Amino acid sequence: QLQASGGGLVQAGGSLRLSCAVSGSSIGRNRMGWWRQVPGKQREMVAIIVGGGATSYGDSVKGRFTISKDDAKTTFYLQMNNLKAEDTAVYYCVLWSDGAHWGRGTLVTVSS
Repeated sequence: QLQASGGGLVQAGGSLRLSCAVSGSSIGRNRMGWWRQVPGKQREMVAIIVGGGATSYGDSVKGRFTISKDDAKTTFYLQMNNLKAEDTAVYYCVLWSDGAHWGRGTLVTVSS
């Protein structure tokens, strides 16, 4: 089970950190990530981290967002800096373990 938290309202240029707490599974060897979705649009990949720690990012967030994980806490994070209005979306965390497991999403609203 995945529980995302940390969303909220922030002004453009500000920062937020999202957390995704994973229960019932270790995360050390898994691929996990963050996706986001705006109503009426397809879900978009934001960031992925694999077991060894390698990361990849969507083009629109490179240099501004950082994904990380704490294996001991079975939690992974998305640090979002220099937020823009176009980052407004519902953010979902996902972990791959015998298939994809999605969290419920947390809303991030960036005011311009």
